[in-house]
Amino acid sequence: MSEILTATAAELARRIATGEQSAEEVTRAHLDRIEAVDPKVNAFLAVDSERALATARQVDAKRSAGEELGPLAGVPIAVKDLLCYQGLPTTAGSRMLEGWVPPYNATVVDRLIAADMVILGKTNLDEFAMGSSTETSAYGPSRNPWDLDRIPGGSGGGSSAAVASFEAPLAIGTDTGGSIRQPASVTGTVGVKPTYGGSSRYGIIAMASSLDQPGPCARTTEDAALLHAVIAGHDPMDATSIQAPVPPVVEAARSGDVAGMKIGIVREFAGDGYAPGVEQRFQESLTLLENAGAELVEVSCPHFVHALATYYLIMPAEVSSNLARYDAMRYGLRVGDDGERSTEEVMRLTRGRGFGSEVKRRIIIGTHALSSGYYDAYYGSAQKVRTLIRQDFDQAFTSVDVLVSPSTPTTAFRIGERIDDPMSMYRADLCTIPANLAGNAAGSFPAGLAPEDGLPVGLQVMAPPMADDRIYRVGAALERAQASAWGAPFTSQIPFLEA
Repeated sequence: MSEILTATAAELARRIATGEQSAEEVTRAHLDRIEAVDPKVNAFLAVDSERALATARQVDAKRSAGEELGPLAGVPIAVKDLLCYQGLPTTAGSRMLEGWVPPYNATVVDRLIAADMVILGKTNLDEFAMGSSTETSAYGPSRNPWDLDRIPGGSGGGSSAAVASFEAPLAIGTDTGGSIRQPASVTGTVGVKPTYGGSSRYGIIAMASSLDQPGPCARTTEDAALLHAVIAGHDPMDATSIQAPVPPVVEAARSGDVAGMKIGIVREFAGDGYAPGVEQRFQESLTLLENAGAELVEVSCPHFVHALATYYLIMPAEVSSNLARYDAMRYGLRVGDDGERSTEEVMRLTRGRGFGSEVKRRIIIGTHALSSGYYDAYYGSAQKVRTLIRQDFDQAFTSVDVLVSPSTPTTAFRIGERIDDPMSMYRADLCTIPANLAGNAAGSFPAGLAPEDGLPVGLQVMAPPMADDRIYRVGAALERAQASAWGAPFTSQIPFLEA
């Protein structure tokens, strides 16, 4: 079955479309893989075997009947447990929503279904997507298939771990400050945050509404682009959805032509704080891109140095507002409702027990930032700096096509190593946060393994809004240059975790 598991999503789709393999056979192989290795990895919170197999049989019936199939028909996919999927529990990694079954689908899920993709189940995440390691999940941490003692990134560590452990060829993540790209970096996979508004947020449990964005997780650039094309596009159910054609991401991924492309290296992302292996692989990736015909240009984005502080005022403020709905009155957990306690006491007991410590920390910070007398000093000021960061991007893109940086400053750290040090944890998103604040497209692509620990390093590529195709051009060019230089694609280096 390893031939099925290690195949790309594009190759699986081709085999299913030609009848070389059935969608049911492909689905069973991945369900068996989940059963075999997920007790070690803990990538999934729920597996939907019966519905997955039923969908696969429907795809096979369509093919037999000569009906037209989509580009990813029959290909299995895992979905972050932040997206509503009717009939399957959606917990957001929290006890607050334990057992809640949504009565509707997220738009992204509807588009997967419409494309005849096979949804395997829901993946683990940091509670309400708050974290950089998947350790704040109420259901235990996911583990990195490269080293089970290490984190697979966060908040979407379950999605990245599922893809890296060959439990699914594709997954959906969400990215608020790096929650697709940072996990991709530390698991040696591909993860892309589309332009804000490029993919619908409808039916996704909100963390920070002006920052959240769903996107693809994959093992190759082409696979990510194919999934991007399935889920992207205008949605009238999302007020922030952009009414414009989806950028030609698949064509860009298949082209991989960066000849004459100007790639900007952000001066403010240079300096101390990066692991030696991260810096080494970043520089090697730049050389490969330059050899492929790109022009390297150093650019300055002076306000990027304030991005981390800006994000950790805006994001908690929006968290405080969004999570106020979990009040024990309408749905979800309810504690202490014995008929004698007041409504306020039931709310207090429920929120005290239902939320974990990191969620509580961010609610408290955000509530303070929005409080009377502090709003202008904190939240208002942060929004002004956000505008300056957006202007830095705009200025940089007048002279270059994309910007690049390491995806995250270090390789995967050990589980438990930073859980009691929030600031150390927050710095994992140092390079990824600016793109969220500005709403730009950004992605992380494998850059090789750090010599000191043999763990994956990621290259981040950032592009202007609705220029998502540029990201895929660079990712594909790097992928091809690596295969030429190393004699094999990076995917061949991903360890095949034994059951």
